[in-house]
Amino acid sequence: MPRMAWTDVALAAMGGVLLEKAFAPTSWWVLAPFAVALLLVALRRDSVGWGLASGGSFGLAFFLQHVWWATVSVGSPIGWLALAVAQATFVAAFGGAWVWVRRSAWLRARAGCQIVAAAVMWVTVERFRARWPFGGFPWGGLALSQTDGPLLRLAPVGGTTLVSATVVAIGAAVALSTTGTGRPARRVATIGWAGVTLALVAAQLLAPATSAQAGTLRIGAVQGDVPSTDVDDRRRALQVTGNHVAGTESLVQRTGPGSLDLVLWPESAADGDPRADAEVAALVEEAARTAGAPILLGTQRLTADRRFNDYVLWEPSEGAVASYTKQHPVPFGEYVPYRSFFRRLAPAVDRISRDMAPGTGTALVLVPVSRLGRSVPLTTVICFEVAYDDLVRRSVLAGAEAIVVPTNNASFGRTQEAVQQLAMSRFRAAEHNRAVVQVSTVGVSAVIAPDGMVQQRTGLFTAEQLRADLPLRTSITLADRLGDWPGRFVDGLGLSLLVARAARRARRSR
Repeated sequence: MPRMAWTDVALAAMGGVLLEKAFAPTSWWVLAPFAVALLLVALRRDSVGWGLASGGSFGLAFFLQHVWWATVSVGSPIGWLALAVAQATFVAAFGGAWVWVRRSAWLRARAGCQIVAAAVMWVTVERFRARWPFGGFPWGGLALSQTDGPLLRLAPVGGTTLVSATVVAIGAAVALSTTGTGRPARRVATIGWAGVTLALVAAQLLAPATSAQAGTLRIGAVQGDVPSTDVDDRRRALQVTGNHVAGTESLVQRTGPGSLDLVLWPESAADGDPRADAEVAALVEEAARTAGAPILLGTQRLTADRRFNDYVLWEPSEGAVASYTKQHPVPFGEYVPYRSFFRRLAPAVDRISRDMAPGTGTALVLVPVSRLGRSVPLTTVICFEVAYDDLVRRSVLAGAEAIVVPTNNASFGRTQEAVQQLAMSRFRAAEHNRAVVQVSTVGVSAVIAPDGMVQQRTGLFTAEQLRADLPLRTSITLADRLGDWPGRFVDGLGLSLLVARAARRARRSR
């Protein structure tokens, strides 16, 4: 028994290795359900302990690859290992919980219900992982592996909840077709496959609209790059801002003065706050006047003991007229929770000397566009915030007609982090049926159509500019109308499965 059980642990690890290939940059999306199938096959034994081991093996094999960029960002393996182990713990919990729930007599006797229950349990755990601890970490959600596949068409219907659940359901049908015994199990697997096929065909007929509903926004996006040599913080900050000024001038030379409605700079394009730093303000004003258009730019706002990550609208000759403050600072990346405790484990946390504080409100900035005779509302989620369903949804429901994702990927080097984030931006475009511009200091920057297809993109660590007419859209997708209710419904089902199993066990004990 132990030898065979260790074989299942190894099989689960193979599934985790396979799952990483479904995500960017490889993006072999079809591998995701087969990876899940390997995990479910590995969980076929009726042992919660081995279920925890197999789930943890799958999670480690996946996350050790998926968040490798944390090593580069932190500068040592400690951050990477801690993050991978923490996230793998949730997959281990799924493995143990699934084995435990599956013991219910009514579930063992119904193969079709097992497919649904597996999807419910996975999504429940995935949603919990995206919210806890410290605000959660949605990175690695199954839905985000499907941006190059047909399941992306389900995004505007049910968001990440529906797409992730569908991936698991397909994987469960595959697992059932290989491990199920008897004609009923094979029949259910066949019906499941037929249902999935019909759903995919139907989804392809629901081609999302990409045309403008409220005019177009003429934008230029500037990727300025960062200095390649070590300089002091002040000189580096000024060089980064200067790079984006030069990029704006190059963009205007190509497009002509006054031809743009808005210029987009990335997060941290002006580390010195132009609202408080005259030298930085002069650089930003120079670029705005050259373009003859307002600039949206990322900067840091400092107080006595805190800092804030702002995205500021700068009007020529007027200065800063509006801003949005990041609401989801990254724990251990932008602030240190429970600093005194974690300092004992890893003194390196004190490299973050001043914690970033969260902002409030909706991620929405109104941009006056004289050509259109009105202000255009834009979503402005900053960097990792694109991974959080609720932030983007609230801004779209508040009237956003396009989405801007400013980011700074410089500290992640040439890892896969930048393209993983691009996949998230693509998913948001399809989910909300909005054009998206992801603009980065070093790449990858991109213009994405409302159906999630990339129209333009840049390379990594290059100085490039993008020019596009963004279609402004006002219609609301079904996923936005439903909001978080599909996820809450799945959470309720998952909790019900656990409670029902616990109640039955308690009755049996009495």
